[in-house]
Amino acid sequence: MVDIWNIFILDPVLNGLIALSEVLWGNFGLAIIMLTIVVRLILMPLTFKQTQSTKAMQSLQPKLQEIQKKYARDQKKLQQEMMRLYKEAGINPLGCMWPMLIQMPIWIALYQSIMQALAATPENLLILSQHLYPWDIVDQAIPLNENFLGLKLSQPDPTMILAILVGLSMWVQQKMVTPPATDAKQQQMSSMTTMMMPMMFAFFTLSFPSGLALYWVVSNLIGILIQYIVGGGWGYFTMPSFFKPQPQAVAPQNQPSKALKEGNEKKKA
Repeated sequence: MVDIWNIFILDPVLNGLIALSEVLWGNFGLAIIMLTIVVRLILMPLTFKQTQSTKAMQSLQPKLQEIQKKYARDQKKLQQEMMRLYKEAGINPLGCMWPMLIQMPIWIALYQSIMQALAATPENLLILSQHLYPWDIVDQAIPLNENFLGLKLSQPDPTMILAILVGLSMWVQQKMVTPPATDAKQQQMSSMTTMMMPMMFAFFTLSFPSGLALYWVVSNLIGILIQYIVGGGWGYFTMPSFFKPQPQAVAPQNQPSKALKEGNEKKKA
């Protein structure tokens, strides 16, 4: 099982990153960004299907709520009616999860690749040599430079900027596709769900290498761009009220100013 993982997932990602860093002027951070773009391009068909499934699921919300109310005491019948509704609409409820599930092995491989590629000890270099392809471009890139924009890509970001960017970008992406709830209970549940995943990934970023956090940030930004283009705008995302500029009070144009009134009164006196 380990050999299959190394041959088909870890080794291609590792050698691809090293080769990209050599092409991109020895910059390992740019190599991670380029790999992120390549992965998102490969997953583009699934991403479009995910967006379409999300839109279709949103359009079915009124009917789903009716079914849930009607069969609230019969869970078996509720599941049957929900699956019937999905089938009639041609929707796969798991369609929204596929891009996320497919990226999981890439995240794990990228984590291992960053830790192995930036080998800091002779033992780590020996382990790294066992995974390298006999390519000249790979040999020329070793050893790699882990510095990128003031970060050490093999270490967590001490400034927590990447953690904030990961959580914020994921939150915006989820808000774009999450419709407002119709009642207070659903609104509370939806709010918790929308906040839970971004906070969890932001927390993970505090202990993971900043190179992996860089991948997450770029991947989320590309996801927001795709959702904006496919969805025709920001969807259900609205800027929080404390970010919105407050309207300035405008004095009526037809009413004379206080100074003008005082001047007229003096002339009359």
